[in-house]
Amino acid sequence: MAGGGDKLKLLSTWFSPFGSRVQLALHLKGLSYEYVEEDLMNKSQLLLESNPVHKKVPVLFHRGKALCESMVIVDYIEEAFPDAGQPLLPSDPYKRAIARFWVAFMETKLVEPWMRMLDGTRTRAEMTEGVKQMLAAVATLEGALGQCSKGKPFFGGDSIGYVDVALGGLLVWVRASEVLLGVKFLDAARTPLLAAWSERFASLDAAKAALPDFGRVIKHAMMRRGAAAAVLAANN
Repeated sequence: MAGGGDKLKLLSTWFSPFGSRVQLALHLKGLSYEYVEEDLMNKSQLLLESNPVHKKVPVLFHRGKALCESMVIVDYIEEAFPDAGQPLLPSDPYKRAIARFWVAFMETKLVEPWMRMLDGTRTRAEMTEGVKQMLAAVATLEGALGQCSKGKPFFGGDSIGYVDVALGGLLVWVRASEVLLGVKFLDAARTPLLAAWSERFASLDAAKAALPDFGRVIKHAMMRRGAAAAVLAANN
């Protein structure tokens, strides 16, 4: 299997926000890795064998074993390389649990409705409901940022932490969704803390290295939505 020995190999796509999470963690930890671009339209045998349950990216290979699911991988990186770079999770067990709580909230209340809206098959009523769900989730995360940061720049305090990586990996896609859906999710008037956080996060060297190009993401998303709509029309 790929990734034998101590070598790290990441299988992902350039546009995957979940792959971006893993790349952020690797950059913040200062870990070198081999990147392999996956073609999701023609999935490789490596992907099918290494993630037989979901058949999705990202997949991280280390010591001859494969790991799937972005935040599971981030957890692994944190535990497997405790002395590398900055810690992503606090040492206090309660604070670690709180960070994981907010990431779990993000996955169910923000990511799930967002992914449904971008598939190009939803009715207008479903899109409206999805936007409401996302705006409610963002408003809750605004409060979480205030609670976790205690006036400091990031969810992790003075430095990037676990929740920052989880949300930061989505940042370009959230911005792209504002254009595609015509809704401002990170609004300086409604969510001033998150709006300022997003600017700070985007300016980080790790973010510049790990996040995809905004314009390229817009073009990719429009193409994907158009293809999905064409398939739906052909089957009606």
